[in-house]
Amino acid sequence: MNGTATLTGKRGSATARQRRLVALLLIVLLALFAIVGPWAAPREPFEQDLYAVLQAPRMAEPLGTDHLGRSVLARTAHATRLSLGLALLCVLSAALPGTLLGLFAAWRGGWVDRIAGAFADAVLALPGLLLVLLLSALAPGAMWPLYLGLSLVLWVEYFRVARASAQIVLQSHHVEAARLLGFGPVYIARRHLLPELAPVLGTLSSFGLGAAVLALAAMGFVGMGVQPPMAELGLMMTELLPYAAEAPWAIASPIAVLALAILALALLNERTRAEVSP
Repeated sequence: MNGTATLTGKRGSATARQRRLVALLLIVLLALFAIVGPWAAPREPFEQDLYAVLQAPRMAEPLGTDHLGRSVLARTAHATRLSLGLALLCVLSAALPGTLLGLFAAWRGGWVDRIAGAFADAVLALPGLLLVLLLSALAPGAMWPLYLGLSLVLWVEYFRVARASAQIVLQSHHVEAARLLGFGPVYIARRHLLPELAPVLGTLSSFGLGAAVLALAAMGFVGMGVQPPMAELGLMMTELLPYAAEAPWAIASPIAVLALAILALALLNERTRAEVSP
């Protein structure tokens, strides 16, 4: 039985490593495409050529052209940079204040914890996409409502997880012993809180990044996100959907980038959950 369990554990570890490698490889490839792609594209993403409308992929245009004769490669590369960059910025902007506020509420307790918890519950009661839609209606086509709305939606999860985890750690015997020995908050946070929070926050960040990418694509698809002629994954799908039967290669490009990004983050989530679980 022990040999079978050991063999199963080794196979599970090997599978987890393979998933991790695949996820990291996909993330690196997408990052390189977002960084290098706009420079390697044959044309600017806004440059039109009405004599080359919906042309199939060829040497000059590896991904073909869209309904306005624009380079699909250039637009997909810029859309990848915009979507992934804005999603990463939203996650970072939500993770830092949410985690710090959660740690502060758990540390202080009392009325501070109650007020912070009530505020987080009030934000959580409002559907996330509805909040983003309300902010987007204030400045249609601008990127700051998308950034602000997604950040306001995502910070609550970091706050709740950080507060709950910190409350458990702060009540442990290790933290009590550290306090009795005269160690300050910085030492306790660095030595006890951060090692416990890091894996959980990593999982939340991965989930949050995937949710932000999908939310940006959904907003662009319904016409409430970035407006033409900007290049964004959801907006590209909306623009190219009427020509899907005539030029399937054009609409396949943003769909493939979005699918690969979500797949990479899903595989990374599987790896992180395996590390966090006992």
